Amino acid sequence: MRVTLAEAIHLLKQGQVVAIPTETVYGLAADARNEDALRKIYATKQRPTNNPLIVHLADIAHVPAWANEFSPLAQKLAQAFWPGPLTLVLPSKPEVSHIVRASEPTVALRVPAHPLARQLLMESGMGLAAPSANKYTQLSPTTAEHVESSLGASIPVLDGGACQVGIESTIVSVAGDTWHLLRPGMIDEMAITKIAGKTAEQNTQHSPKAPGQHLLHYSPHTPCRLFDTRNALKAEAEKQANAVALLFGEAASFPLKHSITLSNQPHIAAEQLYAALHQLDALGAKLILIESPPEGTDWAALHDRLNRAAYRA
Repeated sequence: MRVTLAEAIHLLKQGQVVAIPTETVYGLAADARNEDALRKIYATKQRPTNNPLIVHLADIAHVPAWANEFSPLAQKLAQAFWPGPLTLVLPSKPEVSHIVRASEPTVALRVPAHPLARQLLMESGMGLAAPSANKYTQLSPTTAEHVESSLGASIPVLDGGACQVGIESTIVSVAGDTWHLLRPGMIDEMAITKIAGKTAEQNTQHSPKAPGQHLLHYSPHTPCRLFDTRNALKAEAEKQANAVALLFGEAASFPLKHSITLSNQPHIAAEQLYAALHQLDALGAKLILIESPPEGTDWAALHDRLNRAAYRA
């Protein structure tokens, strides 16, 4: 069900959930200070309540209302990358709902760059919890149509077009003058290190929980298999009667009815990734064969998403 900006604000203030566009993926938004609304996010997504939510803010100036500590390092990262696809996990104010924090002592915050999301946040005056607008562990939505396919036609959707970044935000926890990378994204570790002036702390034993860390995640309904080389994928394709393929770089002919080749430029490939997987998933094949992306820090986020999509216990 498509809604206008005014209708979305009204529904959110009434404690309802609304799917909203961001530059990363569509989020299932609710008032982050309304615990009944937060419970609706978990129920709609069928998401475990021990998995924290990201709170989306209109401006960096709103951080002190949520975080108990906004260290100089955290401020430096926020000023460099906000608005944009970076989430900061910071020590939380005690009054922030334990539901949005999943009872962690930290809170995850982001200022999105999508113009319609920013307008929504500014006009509503709310902080919005907004995990991806899909069922838990399933493929993230980058269009309004993807949201409706996953959550049903009755979900209110503020349609902002296709997402431009295309995969979920980088998540970084900051405590004092140290930082940890909790989830890779299109703001890569090298870019963060450059701004931080130091490398990430490698001891993650006490790192806080963050979204997207389940071993099986970002997954189509169709089973996926990941191949280190195109030759290995091609050899498997010759054995499969009903498979489709996702490739990177140069297009090639395969003994398959359907294949999609994504760009060999990481930011373009990321924008294309989920839409391509949604398209392949809709074909009703028995298997999606996926070529591993190129190596390099700028491809780390795509490796992470595809490894989780193809995870087999």
